[in-house]
Amino acid sequence: MVDRRLFLASALAMLAPWPAAASDAAATVPRARPDPWWHERHRQKCAELATTRPRLLFIGDSITHDFELASSARAYDFRAVWDYFYGDRQAVNLGFSGDATANVLWRLDHGELAGLAPQVAVLLIGTNNTIQGQSADTALAGIAAVVASLRRAVPRTAIIVVGILPSAVSAAKSAADAAVNAALAQRYAADGMVQFVDLKSVFLSGGQVDTGLFMDPRNSPPGAALHPDALAQARLAAALEPTLAPLLGDAPKPWPPVAP
Repeated sequence: MVDRRLFLASALAMLAPWPAAASDAAATVPRARPDPWWHERHRQKCAELATTRPRLLFIGDSITHDFELASSARAYDFRAVWDYFYGDRQAVNLGFSGDATANVLWRLDHGELAGLAPQVAVLLIGTNNTIQGQSADTALAGIAAVVASLRRAVPRTAIIVVGILPSAVSAAKSAADAAVNAALAQRYAADGMVQFVDLKSVFLSGGQVDTGLFMDPRNSPPGAALHPDALAQARLAAALEPTLAPLLGDAPKPWPPVAP
C-alpha cells in the first residue's frame, strides 16, 4: 500500500498548472497510470472483489482512498470512521489517490466490477480533473462517462454521485468545480437510479472554505486545502447518511455516535 507521504506528494505535484484539455477525450478515454503501486492496488482490489459480495462500493480518488488510513491521532484515524459507518455494510473501498475520471474508467474496464451486483455505488471523482486544468465541461463529461460505465456494468445498482468537494486550491478550480456540480445536479435530477448530492456545506464556514478541516496546510505547507482530515470525513459520511442508508435498507448512523 502506498504511503500517506506519497499521497500528499502526488496531490501537491498536481497543483502545478497543466495545459487545458483539447477535448473531452482527456476525461472520457480510459487511461492507466504508470505508477507501480497503482497497478498493484488494482490487482489487490480485483482479488478482494473476487472473494466478496459487496453491498456497497466507494469509487474515487485520494479522498476515498484515505478511508483506509489508521492512526493513533483521532484527526487522522480515517479507518475508525470507515469502520463505524461502513464496517457492517459489506463495503469495499475503490479509491485510488491521484485518480481522475479516465483512470477510474480504465479500472472499471479492467475487472473491478466483474461479477458484482452491489446495492449502492458511491462515486466521488472529478477534483483531479479540474486540478489538471480540464474545463468544467470536460470534467463533467468524464464523470458522466464513469456513471454510464457503472450503469452498463451494474444496471441494478443505485448510484450516488457526490459533488466535487470545496477546496482552497485556486479561484479558477473552485469556479470550475461549482459549474460541474450545478451541471451534475441538473443532469441527474430526474434519474431514478442516480442521485446527485452536493455536500459542500460540510466544509464551509461563513460561506468560505474552512481550511481548518483539511490536512494539507498542516502536513505539507504551503499546501492548498484539498484533503479533509478524518473528523471532517466523518462529517461528510454523516451528511451522506440520509441518502445512503435508505438505499441500503438501513437506519442512518448518527454522528457523533450515540453511547450505548
